[in-house]
Amino acid sequence: MSDKVWVKVDCIAQHKVSYMVQAPKDHPEYALDDVTMETAKEFSQTYLGETIFSHRVVSEAEALDICDSENDYLKDWTDEQKINNLFTKEGEKREY
Repeated sequence: MSDKVWVKVDCIAQHKVSYMVQAPKDHPEYALDDVTMETAKEFSQTYLGETIFSHRVVSEAEALDICDSENDYLKDWTDEQKINNLFTKEGEKREY
């Protein structure tokens, strides 16, 4: 029996996004409408990092099922390809 488990860790990645929107002098809050309606051009963006919000231990079979569900475009990959390319083994580091 292996002394290792797979742990699914779910995170939220956050960005601060800024917009520079022209609006009437008497109603600067009108600029908020352009952002809400997604018609404003992005001015800048800053990555704020990830926040972990859950984790759970899963079997390898369950991990592969989740992989197929969340990455359906890779369903044709073999289990070995999925594990080698998408799973992080203990001590392994992401390559940039």
